[in-house]
Amino acid sequence: MIALPKTPSFRLDGRRALVTGAGRGIGLAAAAALAEAGAHVVLAARSKAEITDAAAAIKAAGGSAEPLVLDVLDIAATASRIEGSGPFDVLVNNAGTNRPKPITDAAEEDFDAVLDLNLKAAYFVAQAVAKGMIEAGIKGSIIHMGSQMGHVGGPKRTLYCASKWAIEGLSKAMSLDLAPHGIRCNTIAPTFIETPLTKPFFQDKSFLDSVLAKIKLGRLGQVEDLMGGILFLASDASALVTGTSLIIDGGWTAD
Repeated sequence: MIALPKTPSFRLDGRRALVTGAGRGIGLAAAAALAEAGAHVVLAARSKAEITDAAAAIKAAGGSAEPLVLDVLDIAATASRIEGSGPFDVLVNNAGTNRPKPITDAAEEDFDAVLDLNLKAAYFVAQAVAKGMIEAGIKGSIIHMGSQMGHVGGPKRTLYCASKWAIEGLSKAMSLDLAPHGIRCNTIAPTFIETPLTKPFFQDKSFLDSVLAKIKLGRLGQVEDLMGGILFLASDASALVTGTSLIIDGGWTAD
């Protein structure tokens, strides 16, 4: 008989995952996907009510979850809380924001708001989780939430693109530092996804039409479109995948 190879497991039983910005949108979907695969998920965000409700919903669906009130902009406090709550096998580094403005209108306050959360906070969250993985000997997976805008440019997106291109570089360099420890580091790069953060933008029909014209599959992304990719990068199914980006953009960057 031929010995058939066996597909590596997508299950995460016995593993612990941290998701930032987990109260809604992509972060909530990431937490739900990881919990469904068997991970114990720690949902982190500033809003206690949102993450408490989200953790309760995951537990009601049969998963394992707990909230962690965390302001990732407070670097020292965040590192301390991660150290006290870890170590983790998986990080979904998702907290982020956007202030779409032309280059001529963006102020220093806008720059700081976007880059401090999307880049600086993400850097030090990943650093804290990676330290915990190394100390515990965990061969874990760090997943940064990037964007298609980390691969291309866009009008009124100088700040967002700056942060997401930086995340791509950060992830590649992190993957080199962490590979000797067996820790993988990748990004997921979505197209426009309908979330509470993005929904108001789509009320502008001209903007919506311009977006749909670039998404070759002809529709906006839903958070469910990202859940499989998150699970893939978190699990043993991607055991040889590091230093790269999983672009889930409906074909936006194909031309």
